[in-house]
Amino acid sequence: MQKEEKNDACDHCDRENATSIVTPQFNWKKVLTKVAGVCVVLGFILSFFSISSSIINAIYYLAILSGGIYVVKGAWRGIAKQRFLNIDALVVIASTGAIYLNELPEAAAVVFFFSLAEAFEEYGINRSRRALQALMRKSPQTATLLNGTNLPVADVKVGQVVSVRPGELIPLDGKVTKGLSAVNEATITGESIPKDKRVGDSVFAGTLNENGYLEIEVTKESKNSTFSKIVSLVERAQKAKAPTQEFIDSFAKYYTPSIVFLAVIIGAGVPILIGDPFLVWLERAITLLVIACPCALVISTPVTITSAIGGASKKGVLIKGGKHLEELKKIRAIAFDKTGTLTLGEPYISNVITFNGFTEEQVLEDAAGLEQFSSHPLAKSILSFAKKKGINPHSMQNYTNIAGKGGRATCMVCDDLDHCVGNLKLLDAHGISTEEIIEKTEMLEREGKTFILVSEGKQVMGALAVADKVRDGSKETIKRLGELGVKTVMLTGDNQHTASYVAKELGISEAYGSLLPDEKVKRIQMLRDTYGSVAMVGDGVNDAPSLALSNVGIAMGTKGSDVAIETADIALMNDNISNIPQVVELGHKSLRVVKQNVTAALIAKVAFVVLAIFGISNLGIAIAADTGVAILVILNGLRLFK
Repeated sequence: MQKEEKNDACDHCDRENATSIVTPQFNWKKVLTKVAGVCVVLGFILSFFSISSSIINAIYYLAILSGGIYVVKGAWRGIAKQRFLNIDALVVIASTGAIYLNELPEAAAVVFFFSLAEAFEEYGINRSRRALQALMRKSPQTATLLNGTNLPVADVKVGQVVSVRPGELIPLDGKVTKGLSAVNEATITGESIPKDKRVGDSVFAGTLNENGYLEIEVTKESKNSTFSKIVSLVERAQKAKAPTQEFIDSFAKYYTPSIVFLAVIIGAGVPILIGDPFLVWLERAITLLVIACPCALVISTPVTITSAIGGASKKGVLIKGGKHLEELKKIRAIAFDKTGTLTLGEPYISNVITFNGFTEEQVLEDAAGLEQFSSHPLAKSILSFAKKKGINPHSMQNYTNIAGKGGRATCMVCDDLDHCVGNLKLLDAHGISTEEIIEKTEMLEREGKTFILVSEGKQVMGALAVADKVRDGSKETIKRLGELGVKTVMLTGDNQHTASYVAKELGISEAYGSLLPDEKVKRIQMLRDTYGSVAMVGDGVNDAPSLALSNVGIAMGTKGSDVAIETADIALMNDNISNIPQVVELGHKSLRVVKQNVTAALIAKVAFVVLAIFGISNLGIAIAADTGVAILVILNGLRLFK
């Protein structure tokens, strides 16, 4: 079922919107359904003992009352707002008829089974409604002006200057007017490597200032910030992903009025036409209504879906509702985020390139010596790599941090020579020739790697290549999806060189880099226009709008952001990306079993309706048969738990 807006005919239009930013309320419907179930079972058990019938009847009435409140509301909604008799109305009529015939167990069972099916159908809605709450909690709430005044971000105007200390979130979009720092922009771009920010650079609200003091001139009000746009995109996309009308609701549009009309003809028309006693045919009409109530049909789909969800959860896959399983069968393309999804999102030194006769050990000794003074995130990667190699850092003095470029110090081991570690701009600024290294550094860029240069005096010693490790199982996952006929695409905030290199390595045919969240959303919409049904796999806040807009959103559950996990329809709680092809196959299997169950329930129901019309079947036989079919469809559905 596609994630599109419900039409006016949908029986469940008035249900609580999943994206409402409200305080979660006590779920009376869930509690009352449980009460109804306990009462049905208790009444059935007590009927085997010498218990007063009035006590047992009272228990059944409690089951009917507790389970029937929301059913009656649904029936009234269908009549008053949608102008048709829905499945809720048939349940109300059937249970009322069963009460008239003093078949209280059947009336209670009808109400409970339907309430249980409704509870299954709404599984996951309360989880997804927390997505925007999580987003808002991550959004900066106050900003500090230069005079020390704290203001709500909504009160800060364009042109005002705010200060941001190390470790604080940047409150608003703006430009740096003073200071330098590394800013983690993963919430916006998804890039794993923090970006150096200096005077004149743009910064985004909701990103993390890691290690330096910044003064930022605000360029956008809070309501127009990039982070606010992400919130808005998630809200709009989640409204667009509401499930379409379920099969039973569509079926009820024709089935319920037909059964009610047939019962009226039998109860009122036939006695008049043939002159039989009115009460005989009235009882037969009521029996028809009770028999026609599709208990097995109502339970057939939820039990199958619940079993599939339970089976998936054993493998660490959290599926937030049956509609997502059904949608998986239709998926024709899957878009993957790169960082934290196909890759681990953990920068590491992949290789060391040496120049001018220097050795790898010498390069690492000086690089590690310099990085001991640095608080830049990549410094940790270099120190960790050197330690793993057993390299002892050289002793350095007079360390100087150079804004947006790197660092410089004097080595106490290498004849008091000045050493630099950083980018090309740093070496150029110190008159160090880099012509001989351009070709190799360009090669590193084509491989999607970032490089850090190390120099001694006026010579380049070497380059450290920084890469993001591909997640185990990524390549096999892409291959398996291709075998299932599913096209794979990469959407990432990383640069195009990185995107293209990783995509080629994994066997992904299309890769789009340097995408902001709204640009990812546009790509998802384009994929939906092309392929019809599309899944998105991601892990970050920046992926949340795309996860929400896709037909099926899949989030990495261990290292993924809370927002991504809450927004997604499926969460891989163990981050095992190899489960994605398996969950696609599970969607196919689930739909097959659902069709088997629905077909069996319908055939049995039609058969006994016909028998009831001709007076061949009595209520006891029909109830027993319906129970038998219900047990069969339950057992068939439970197979998916394996």
